[in-house]
Amino acid sequence: MPGGRVFGGQVLAQALLAAGHTVDETRPAHSLHGYFLRAGDASKPISFEVELLRDGRSFSARRTHALQNGKPILSMIASFQEVQEGPEHSVSMPEVPGPDEVASGVDVLSPFMGHPTADFWLNKAPFDVRHVEGSVFVAPDPRPKQYQTAWIRVREPIEASPLMHRALLAFGCDQVILEPLLRRHGASWATPGLGFASLDHAMWWHREARADQWLLFVQDAPTAQGGRGLTGTWVFSEDGRLVASASQEGMMRMPA
Repeated sequence: MPGGRVFGGQVLAQALLAAGHTVDETRPAHSLHGYFLRAGDASKPISFEVELLRDGRSFSARRTHALQNGKPILSMIASFQEVQEGPEHSVSMPEVPGPDEVASGVDVLSPFMGHPTADFWLNKAPFDVRHVEGSVFVAPDPRPKQYQTAWIRVREPIEASPLMHRALLAFGCDQVILEPLLRRHGASWATPGLGFASLDHAMWWHREARADQWLLFVQDAPTAQGGRGLTGTWVFSEDGRLVASASQEGMMRMPA
């Protein structure tokens, strides 16, 4: 990322992959809970230590620490479950314009090429993000609200394991999950003096999905207080299946 920091979603995804490689592939990840403890330095390697907490008849649990300079920058517990049958229901996907009807983040940021932040998202960010209510990359939402919807997918098709697609979904979710707080408080990622940082992240996978196919992120920010804000996300496949849910609390430092 600009400034030489490691993107938190990347570390979260890598920690899940490290944990998943110690579990039989018949047990896909169904949830994770992680704390971002320190900023990561992109110029230094990250090591991952996985602790086996439990292998039961249906569930397995792993704790993963991501370490730099011998200190944890992320601590995460993930749970894995044998595929099983059971009752099913889910909420319905809202009706919104499809991804082909919404401007890409590339289109929004291209006029700002040459700015370090714009260049990073244009050239290095792996996801195509399309905000239904309009981007908050460079300007605040003209009609502040505490929700947003966005279509997201990996920019290029990827042949990978279901575990990798779940890890990529966690990666992509962290890219936009705090944005409803920006909308609610009239800010954008380009607001001078803005300070934002992920504190913790929880995620649940409900059904199989591919990160290289369009996914609709339906997001809300129910509360902010004490320099922190909470957001929640439902993730739907393009055909309307609820495939994942997530929640994150972030540090907020808004300019006076």
